[in-house]
Amino acid sequence: MVLLIDINILLDVMMERQEFVKDSSMIWKLCETERVTGYISALTITNLVYIMRKKLDPKKIADIISLLRMIFVFTDLGVPDINLASGMEWNDFEDAVQAATAYRVHADYIVTRNTRDFADSRVPAFTPNEILNRI
Repeated sequence: MVLLIDINILLDVMMERQEFVKDSSMIWKLCETERVTGYISALTITNLVYIMRKKLDPKKIADIISLLRMIFVFTDLGVPDINLASGMEWNDFEDAVQAATAYRVHADYIVTRNTRDFADSRVPAFTPNEILNRI
């Protein structure tokens, strides 16, 4: 199974968000043990660094990125993704880019807690709990 992991799933674990950390951690574990392939878009990485830089020093951020690279597959962000996303005419361009990236990497699902944001995606979006129930 191939998954595109949305930023909120990463933040659930990294920030230990009480309500969501258990299921999101299980998604991480599936990727870490290679039971599924979890992709993270370059767009997600840049957004994550933007968030982390407010509280962490550059060395700690580099360590976190190295850890993520061991668990997930980083995928580039290219002109085809931007072109496809712009043609979607979604209200949230970032979500459209994520959907376009999921389509390009042939993801089976997008894992997010904001499934309604991906209602028009070619790749269906599910919450971590919904994904765990499918495995």
